[in-house]
Amino acid sequence: MLFRSPDGLAGLKEWEEWLLPARRSKVEPKPLEPAESNVLEARNVVKRFGGLTATNDVDITVRPGEILGLIGPNGSGKTTLMNQLSGILRPDSGEITRAGRDLIKLPAHQFSDAGISRTFQNIRLFPTLSVYQNVQAAALSTKGGKDAPARIAAALDRLGLTGIAETTAGTLSYGDQRRVEIARALVCQPSLIFLDEPAAGMNREETDALMLILRKLNADLGIGILLVDHDLALINAVCQRIVVLNEGRKIAEGTPEEVRNDPAVIEAYLGTTNHEAA
Repeated sequence: MLFRSPDGLAGLKEWEEWLLPARRSKVEPKPLEPAESNVLEARNVVKRFGGLTATNDVDITVRPGEILGLIGPNGSGKTTLMNQLSGILRPDSGEITRAGRDLIKLPAHQFSDAGISRTFQNIRLFPTLSVYQNVQAAALSTKGGKDAPARIAAALDRLGLTGIAETTAGTLSYGDQRRVEIARALVCQPSLIFLDEPAAGMNREETDALMLILRKLNADLGIGILLVDHDLALINAVCQRIVVLNEGRKIAEGTPEEVRNDPAVIEAYLGTTNHEAA
């Protein structure tokens, strides 16, 4: 039974499809309100893997109400830094704080209580569960499950997923699966969302739709977004500020225009200085 029918004879999904959709339709969405407005600050963050220093004395500040881009060549330490900021990894040295609270000591599952949610580079949905159930899993595991149905309804509505709430997540298009991941992060009511390569594998139309979603989350809810992506057109279009890593170090920070014209950034990406490139 455990191997052939781990969900029981009918299965959780089939049971809910028969019993719950009518109940869900009556739930009034709860306005999504970010948890807090304090900045997240990381200072002198170092992470080593054996002889490799993945992040080397990095400083970064992530603010609610701002979309911050984090870019750099492959292997520059972007995902490692995001993993430390979200509690997946602990730095070997340095500090990560929010409102004077030391986040390094928190277990990863408590970062949502500090107003921080994230998605991963590889899609991590439950493919055999419905869209609703995927978002429900996050809602029930945060805030003690309080107001979960209303938070779920609001997150689905915000991401345009209400019409496919009962669809099995694994059957969705790549772009729709990415939206479900963002809804799952949003249902936790964060003030900061970290997105690791959300546009990876998307076509231009899907990327443009994602761009609109990020802008509306930021403008309508004041949610701060830390965005890691190799799509520089997306980064330049939606980010107010950009931090650039190379070989584990921060080499530049500023507006998109300032970063584009920074000689250190040009050299990191092209292997040449601005003067030589001209």
